[in-house]
Amino acid sequence: MTSAEIIALEEKYGAHNYFPVPVVIAKGQGVRVWDPEGKEYLDFLSGICAVGQGHCHPKLVRALQEQAEKLTLISRAFYSDQFGPFAEYITKYFGYQRVLMMNTGVEAFETACKLSRKWGYTKKGIPENEAKILVAEGNFHGRTLAAISASTSPDSMKNFGPAAPGFLSVPFGDLQALEEKLCDTKIAAFVVEPIQGEGGVVLPPEGYLRAVRKLCSEKNVLFVADEIQTGIGRTGRLLACDYEEVRPDVVLLGKSLSGGLFPVSAVLADDPVMLSFQPGDHGSTFGGNPLACAVARVALEIVKDEGLVQNSARQGELLRRLLREAKLPHVREVRGRGLLNAVEFEKDAPVKASTLCLALRDNGILAKNTRESVIRFAPPLVIQESEIRLGVERIVTAFRPVT
Repeated sequence: MTSAEIIALEEKYGAHNYFPVPVVIAKGQGVRVWDPEGKEYLDFLSGICAVGQGHCHPKLVRALQEQAEKLTLISRAFYSDQFGPFAEYITKYFGYQRVLMMNTGVEAFETACKLSRKWGYTKKGIPENEAKILVAEGNFHGRTLAAISASTSPDSMKNFGPAAPGFLSVPFGDLQALEEKLCDTKIAAFVVEPIQGEGGVVLPPEGYLRAVRKLCSEKNVLFVADEIQTGIGRTGRLLACDYEEVRPDVVLLGKSLSGGLFPVSAVLADDPVMLSFQPGDHGSTFGGNPLACAVARVALEIVKDEGLVQNSARQGELLRRLLREAKLPHVREVRGRGLLNAVEFEKDAPVKASTLCLALRDNGILAKNTRESVIRFAPPLVIQESEIRLGVERIVTAFRPVT
């Protein structure tokens, strides 16, 4: 089928809950993908940071195939031969005592909300049904009811109310406001992204995360880091929190935890927090299934064995330098860490970011705007210097007609 025919079928039969860039991807390998007509593109979005290990990494594909031939699902009603060994591997990998496996990033966020409330009631002594969770303004934790109730985007709750109660917000990066909010003894947790990805790749002020750690410890509030988009090497460190050498009480992982090959997410915490959960408190039919565990283990092995954290730091620095040197028209700022980067346009730019994404597509670059004035560039962590340079050449060509 042609790209046009495939898009027409999705428009006719699919729910209209996305507005994708009009391009169809039929095949992928590494950083490159192809449409049904055979045109090649450089993927500078990575499935919104999920395909960190590159498309169809042979080790991941092999792990999926080998496990699928043995056992795919048994649910947590029984023990599997995969979950225990993987739980040991991932906890030692990130330096935590316990892991709770789910499937998607937003499920990890939901899990953290439940875990924080349970800890708040049973460990901190918050009165029943009065626990609050503090979030940062401009956040994006997903699209479930709890996640959109925690959002500060005006459109997030429109026609979806009433909002779930118990969420408070504070400006991202504002330590004085955070300290004032944390005086509320009913706050169980502060959930924050180390870098706000969907918010436009917004970096916090230097020292912010260290101060968050200090304030949360002083106020007996859980520091929950949503590293679903920023974790596993994306920002040039294993976790984005590592830039300030802070250790959150709870870490949320997803996306490239499986290299984009299979839905896998995880919540990491130590015994005093995680063991707030008792049997029956939380779970998922597919969470921690054998296939997910087998794939996720190999995904993490690839990151370590192939030096993808270091490559992300190196190639990301090159990407930002080349984009800045290109002096792209009407660009106010190039920012980011590792391979999570953004180009933000001036307020009076004559073209929208979404329109420029079409020009990028026409020039063989796949990217997506996160706001009307921001385009995110987040290629797979396996990208090499030659592909960075080729990508920047195509970006410059796409931007050239903008006056």
